[in-house]
Amino acid sequence: MQQELPFEDAKTPEPAPKHRTPRRPRKPKPPPRGDMRLTAWIAVAIIVFDQLLKYWVVHVLRLDQLRNLDVLPPWLNLRMAWNQGVNFGLLSSEQDLTRWLLIAIAVAICLWVWVWLWRSAASRFARVAGGLLIGGAIGNVIDRLAYGAVADFLNMSLPGWQNPYSFNVADIAIFAGAIGLVLMPQDKTGDDKSARKPRRPAQDKDNPRDGGKKSG
Repeated sequence: MQQELPFEDAKTPEPAPKHRTPRRPRKPKPPPRGDMRLTAWIAVAIIVFDQLLKYWVVHVLRLDQLRNLDVLPPWLNLRMAWNQGVNFGLLSSEQDLTRWLLIAIAVAICLWVWVWLWRSAASRFARVAGGLLIGGAIGNVIDRLAYGAVADFLNMSLPGWQNPYSFNVADIAIFAGAIGLVLMPQDKTGDDKSARKPRRPAQDKDNPRDGGKKSG
């Protein structure tokens, strides 16, 4: 009789390797953004103080009718002037187009300064300066919308010299903020760190502790 061969179990097929979906590349971390609350609070404080003072001068003291009022002559006086241009009356014009053009320029500058401070994560000093500039610019924009011109009333002169120009709190804030942004301290975090590391003294090759041969 023929001997039967042992029955071979059918080999179970190996499971097909699971298709792994490639991992999506991680999104790069967004750059650090500056905390703009300080800038916003300073801007709001300048706007409120500027508008309250202008309301008191124009509607309570009636300086637009009195025109002149001495406070501490000649150092501090109130001299009413309606400025239809920028500082010191530059670009003054009675045309309505000029007024809206100056409003658009002021709003654009405020937005640019805000976005720049936010994206650059500026220092505290820069955020304070930016708040002064933005608050002053918006304060004068409100004047142009309400009166058609900026209400200037502060006048500072010297003995023997009469200053022909008037200004307001918003102008002071704009000037201080612009100077602060120009002269703000530079960030030195990007300096070469290798330059700060102290150099190690060169090892003496003849030092017996280092395995060198003793001279002499």
